[in-house]
Amino acid sequence: MKTLWSVVLVIVAMLAQALIGSAPALLLLGQANPLRQPLGALGITLTALLLAYLIRRFLDRRPWAALGWRNPSHILLGVLAGAVPAVAASGLSLAVGASTWVPVDVSLYAGLPLLAVVLLLNQAFPEELLWRGHLVDTLSVRLSPQAVVIISSAGFGALHIFSQSDADTLAEKLFFVVMATALGFACTAARVRGGGLWMAVGVHWGFHLGMRVLPLQSVHFGVTLVLLTVTLALSGAILLRGRGSISPDPRVSNRVST
Repeated sequence: MKTLWSVVLVIVAMLAQALIGSAPALLLLGQANPLRQPLGALGITLTALLLAYLIRRFLDRRPWAALGWRNPSHILLGVLAGAVPAVAASGLSLAVGASTWVPVDVSLYAGLPLLAVVLLLNQAFPEELLWRGHLVDTLSVRLSPQAVVIISSAGFGALHIFSQSDADTLAEKLFFVVMATALGFACTAARVRGGGLWMAVGVHWGFHLGMRVLPLQSVHFGVTLVLLTVTLALSGAILLRGRGSISPDPRVSNRVST
């Protein structure tokens, strides 16, 4: 029952941070305002930090340090582990005819640095803070590492049944959930491998960046999703081969925060 409560709490917090965090920028700034998107993303990250702190202090009573803030350089390794599967799947999708080239818009690449920041603050960091930061730490106190990996991956994937995507048919929507589960698996594997939050953030961030490297348009989206699922699962399996402990510091793993 506690496990289900922890997952539900993360889902509610994820929805709340997206709605509450982005609301000020969406309500106060017009659609043409260039600050609307980055400020909305910043609002989501700040809200995620606040919600995670409140949940950990007053509900689950877990130490903030157990999220694993050490070794921020691990985010670079995570980006590599997330981007390579995305680029590889895109290339394979092109090779088998599931995607086609589209005319290159140079302006899109010029705006990539800003887009990268938005992706980090809008999705990669706030979502991983909850799923691979808080949830993995909370579950690891009472469950086996294998169970933690399964629950964190499956819960994250199941939530994406409500996500907007290019999926049109029921089969494609189910494939999208499976692909998101594979992404959750790769991120959880990075959390286990790195012993902290940053590598998981990097995998999530790298995945979204990698999906934007090649200028492709999907022809058979279901095939692309299958290829992404395979490459992400492979990346997660490789990360788990060199796994460390889930908790970044055994001195704080079982200590109640005050």
